[in-house]
Amino acid sequence: MARLLSLSRCLRVRQPLWLAVRSMSLDQRAREVFAAAVEAVQPDRVVRRCLERHGEQLQVCGQSFKLSHNIHLVGFGKAVLGMAAEAERIVGDHLVKGVISVPHGIQETLKQHGKEQMLLPNGSQITVMEGAKHNLPDTDAQRAAESIRQLASALTDSDLLLVLISGGGSALLPAPMPPISVQEKQDVTRRLAAAGATIQELNTVRRSLSLLKGGGLAACARPAQVVALILSDVIGDPLDLIASGPTVQCETWPEQVWAILEHYGLSSSLPASVTEVLKQAGCQADRLSATGSAEESHVLNAVIGSNGIALERAGRRARELGLRPLVLSPGVCGDVRSVARLYGLLARFACAAAVPGQPDPLPALADQVLQLGPEVGVESWDLMRTLKVLEEGRDESWGATCLLAGGEPTVQLTGKGRGGRNQELALRVGLELGEGLGANGDQGPVFLSGGTDGQDGPTEAAGAVTDGTLAAEAHGQGMQTDNFLANNDSFTFFSRLSQGKRLLMPGLTGTNVMDVHVMLLPPPPTHRKAH
Repeated sequence: MARLLSLSRCLRVRQPLWLAVRSMSLDQRAREVFAAAVEAVQPDRVVRRCLERHGEQLQVCGQSFKLSHNIHLVGFGKAVLGMAAEAERIVGDHLVKGVISVPHGIQETLKQHGKEQMLLPNGSQITVMEGAKHNLPDTDAQRAAESIRQLASALTDSDLLLVLISGGGSALLPAPMPPISVQEKQDVTRRLAAAGATIQELNTVRRSLSLLKGGGLAACARPAQVVALILSDVIGDPLDLIASGPTVQCETWPEQVWAILEHYGLSSSLPASVTEVLKQAGCQADRLSATGSAEESHVLNAVIGSNGIALERAGRRARELGLRPLVLSPGVCGDVRSVARLYGLLARFACAAAVPGQPDPLPALADQVLQLGPEVGVESWDLMRTLKVLEEGRDESWGATCLLAGGEPTVQLTGKGRGGRNQELALRVGLELGEGLGANGDQGPVFLSGGTDGQDGPTEAAGAVTDGTLAAEAHGQGMQTDNFLANNDSFTFFSRLSQGKRLLMPGLTGTNVMDVHVMLLPPPPTHRKAH
């Protein structure tokens, strides 16, 4: 009897929370799920998760290193300031010295956004150097890179170099091979990009012209132990692409570099300094092959934060909010128009009600979804798995599904308006959802797209939340959606619509693992009474 009374009391305590969740709108739940995703990859949180001090031992992702006032720290990237502050708190007086390269103005910006916990304390052993204004390499960033190189080069076999890396790190660590200047290296990579070179080709050339990229920083630090903690902003978390892989051995050969330059018609118009470096010094891999082992056993690279980790935590929060989580993919890419079309098709597949006497619409919708896969970077098996779960949800009368995805779609710029890829994607998905979904007063799907760094393009918003009523609401306010899309003016659109209530405004988050997409899918109308 006592146990029954205790259970009854627990239920009475829990009921208000349960009722509060039930009363939340889908819009509110989508925002909660996004907030959980961002919180999971906060710089201090991801560092604490993998870096622990136990007496005179430092535990890093399951490996142990002896502490003896022998820790040196370097870092570069948009989230590195917060990572460094937490790392210094953990290692304490064992930190001898540190240098980090962070974006211009970030310390003042973090103060303005109330992110003091991401700032270094007074008396810190770490020197903060700001540079790379507008996310482009500059002389300030080059000075920071030189300070980092000097610190790493002075280490011995009794030292441990803790390297903190996050998105934006490549621009913050410019160290062109002498006599190449920062401007010359930047011009070569810009011309390659304009000619249509892939990101892999760009990084192959970029590494070959750098002292520190492509494993160069790890080579400088030898024979010290190197531990790199990486917050990934690249689809698939490829270590050699995140900040151009300064702690990852590169196996690029001079012949590969020349082949890329010749393919894009640049080999005969290179600056003399670039030609000299390629002919005499070769690429970074040649130096590593001559000075280090093939395995680079003195280096530990650990991805401690990623889009996948953000989606995992978002899924847990969705379940707490009474939703059924379903992760599509952390690698959604391609043009926002194709991505919006995919989400529209998935919504129709999940929510379409059967009509007696009419053909089953699901097979045709499934075929269209699978055909879009290659355009949006989602593998066929992920799409098939998603469709299977959505169909099971229909047959078993489950409640609302929370479809989660991440990545970094692209926008074709045709106008000069204010916006970003997340807001434009939300606008386009809203139009897709207006095609027959949420009719007759039923609650239709809700879609959210947000940048985990809190900034979507040159705007104050991270993204927007939308649903199938968007087109009608815009029409009621005399707004032509096509005009805003043609001018890439999604921020202005959402700012005017409903007095900006659909905008996602978390402020600067201090982290960055690309974008998070959240689509809440109510069950088909025929199943809703059962819930």
